[in-house]
Amino acid sequence: MSIVRVNVPGGSYPIEIAPNLMQQLATSIPPDTSAILLLSNPTVRQLYGDTALKALKASGKEIYCFDIPDGEQYKNLDTLNEVFTFMLEHKLDRKSVLVALGGGVVGDLGGFAAATFMRGIRFVQVPTTLLAQVDSSVGGKTAVNHPLGKNLLGAFYQPIAVDIDINVLKTLPQREIAAGLAEVIKYGLIMDREFFDWCEEFADELKALEPQAINYAIHRSCELKAQVVEEDEKESNRRMILNFGHTFAHVIENGLGYGEWLHGEAVGCGMVQAAELSALVCNFPKEDVERVRRLVEKIGCPTVAPALGGKDKWFETMKLDKKATAGKIKFVLLEKIGQAKVQGAPQELVGLVLSKTTSAEVKAKEVRSESAAEPVSEPSGRPLKETAVTTTLEPAAPFSTVVDSSEAAAEVARQAQIARDAGAGTGRTGGIYGVDGVRPATDE
Repeated sequence: MSIVRVNVPGGSYPIEIAPNLMQQLATSIPPDTSAILLLSNPTVRQLYGDTALKALKASGKEIYCFDIPDGEQYKNLDTLNEVFTFMLEHKLDRKSVLVALGGGVVGDLGGFAAATFMRGIRFVQVPTTLLAQVDSSVGGKTAVNHPLGKNLLGAFYQPIAVDIDINVLKTLPQREIAAGLAEVIKYGLIMDREFFDWCEEFADELKALEPQAINYAIHRSCELKAQVVEEDEKESNRRMILNFGHTFAHVIENGLGYGEWLHGEAVGCGMVQAAELSALVCNFPKEDVERVRRLVEKIGCPTVAPALGGKDKWFETMKLDKKATAGKIKFVLLEKIGQAKVQGAPQELVGLVLSKTTSAEVKAKEVRSESAAEPVSEPSGRPLKETAVTTTLEPAAPFSTVVDSSEAAAEVARQAQIARDAGAGTGRTGGIYGVDGVRPATDE
């Protein structure tokens, strides 16, 4: 098992990475928990529902299960309200714990539900896609989409644990693997040139989910993200660099309709566009632009975006980006591989990039052409039964190491302990781990 620790003012929590970790989920449930809500979707539940439920039963707590529809298009306020209704109808309370079992949609929506239900309850992230394991489950950004933009409604709210079982990746179609690898590459581009070089060298092993390669990629990605989150939890400055490629990507997702391209696919394409803009604005080397393009292509993500009706549509949607200030669009740009910054860009230069990187011939179906691959292993689970209450919202050889990812971890941990002593058991972020990651026997 490898562990990356995240130390933020509200508490310290571990990201645990190992095969078969899902069978140990009960160890992430605090002793004072009154009930557990296992939030998932039908696809993930069929694969891992029985395993997760059996593991959680070892906690001795009452368990309720709720499925949201599978797809980015259902990450919205209507679905969130259905979750709230279920929680209220089953009398969940402030001592309840929400376990988000799924990809980025389940994790983002489940985290937002936990952040706002009775002003905040504890939650555990159990990400089942590569993208969620390396990105969305880490750092406490929770949200739902709005018709006018992606992730515009949400909260910064940290989980009490992130449990990453690398074995679940074996059931992913290649398209999902490619989408997750786009986010892995992103960390190298913005923070760690050596990691980007490594991703280039071992791209084939990563695509094949070679155990040592994928374990290292997940660990290093989480480690790099944790460093940024500890410096800037609420995305007021430094954390914005994690959105490299996302200003373009969110326009693609919004313009095509949420769910047509996977988020990581849009990010992969958006990183190529951002690299092109970096060459115009920051003198990012042209040969490095081509390195970005080749690697994005190699992992299986698109490098040409849909035109979406023209540049006006792109600029209109970009102005709704969370980095924008007073309608002025900001981008994450590269000065060199491993070094990124946030700044504006002249509209005419952005227009040049759009002219070069978009095509009216690019449609969602072209991205999907090689994505119909079925999971490489058969579903291992069945619908949840026994004592759990289940509801579905219908739509139409391990190694061990502990890593502290901040040089100031000791001081942050001290502050976190003070916060925990003041608010243990209140449902606030963090709160059940000591600075060494050992849970107290009680909450008092």
